[in-house]
Amino acid sequence: MVARHIKTAGLVTNTAVNQKVSDIVKSVIGDIRANGDNAVRSYSEKFDKWSPSSFKLIESQIQECISKIPAQTISDIKEAQKNVRTFAEAQRASIKDFEIEIRPGVFLGQRNNPISTAGAYIPGGRYPLLASAHMTILTAKVAGVKHVIACTPPIAGQVPNATVAAAHFAGADEIFLLGGTQAIAAMAIGTESIKKVDFIAGPGNPFVAEAKRQLFGEIGIDLLAGPTEVLIVADGHADPFTVATDLLSQAEHGPDSPPILITTSEQVGQQTIKFVDQILIDMPTAELAGTSWRDYGEVVIVDSLDEAYELADGYSSEHVQILTQNPRDALEKMKNYGSLFLGEKTCVSYGDKCIGTNHVLPTRKAGRYTGGLWVGKYLKTQTYQEIVDEKASGEIGRLCARCSRAENFEGHARSGDLRAHKYLQDAHSWIDEAQV
Repeated sequence: MVARHIKTAGLVTNTAVNQKVSDIVKSVIGDIRANGDNAVRSYSEKFDKWSPSSFKLIESQIQECISKIPAQTISDIKEAQKNVRTFAEAQRASIKDFEIEIRPGVFLGQRNNPISTAGAYIPGGRYPLLASAHMTILTAKVAGVKHVIACTPPIAGQVPNATVAAAHFAGADEIFLLGGTQAIAAMAIGTESIKKVDFIAGPGNPFVAEAKRQLFGEIGIDLLAGPTEVLIVADGHADPFTVATDLLSQAEHGPDSPPILITTSEQVGQQTIKFVDQILIDMPTAELAGTSWRDYGEVVIVDSLDEAYELADGYSSEHVQILTQNPRDALEKMKNYGSLFLGEKTCVSYGDKCIGTNHVLPTRKAGRYTGGLWVGKYLKTQTYQEIVDEKASGEIGRLCARCSRAENFEGHARSGDLRAHKYLQDAHSWIDEAQV
């Protein structure tokens, strides 16, 4: 396969942890661990200029936020959440508990139990990503999580009313106006006013991602998300204007969001570059989108769609959009991606905001080994076993003893010996000696 670039990235994506960010995050976590709410308030004042009497919103404050939102926005939030809920419920229904009898009297089973308490981080900052409330809170609730805490930062000193509404409609049990490392640390560690959670989900800036990384193990996390990524596979039938529009729709997330086109048509590639330049002229988010396109954008020409799919699998991009005559071929041809968007009638922005699949997806090639956030992330698949037949217990005891001694685990072996002794009358000198 010979791939040829007609546009190359000006910079190489840096996947290394920024040491300065790591040190700041470590310091904040340590301070919150030692000083609780006082430290949380200090960092909220420092980073967000935000220090209300209470970070937690009471019901009257939530209702006040909702009252300030246009009726159409409320309707749209609820419709998007209906889609997310429907898909999440289908995911939950696909996960089954079971029990099997592997031999007479020996039962093995599996239960899928929800996490007890989860934290949902809903980013603010550059954009109020209220859709993240649907993806994190609502998905947790469908999974059966009893208590969900939502944290979202103020935006320029103001309450993000639509985000608060989305969190409330999604089913958050508590909503805190708190952002950044201090929010992640407070939920993971627990403070005087914020309950410790078992699991945290949601995207965020590099400080949020690093806080999740450092706290993983103490709590569970969904994944470590980097900058948004989009990759489009296009054949000669694709509309270059659509390709350009959809590349820029993701490039606007930030200055380091790589937009990549792999196409079998040089004409489509060249025209896409031309349209990107034209669209950027009056695009309100051109500064961000244009920077990503300049520094990380790529257009790659290949000889066939098979080569395109193979190359795309190597990128393992977060969002992969298929603009070909037979887009469903990608379901069989590709294995590494966060989510697939098949055909021109579908676009990545639908997944980001409202279609119903989850927008918290793996980046930086993590699609090689994991999928994105889904109902299953909030479930613990737990096994159990029971033997009700004496003969079966004794026979497995014999097997256990032999397997254990092969590994020099004498204590393990003796648990097996004891069952063989009790139920099959096997003689073991260590039992006789110990019971004298």
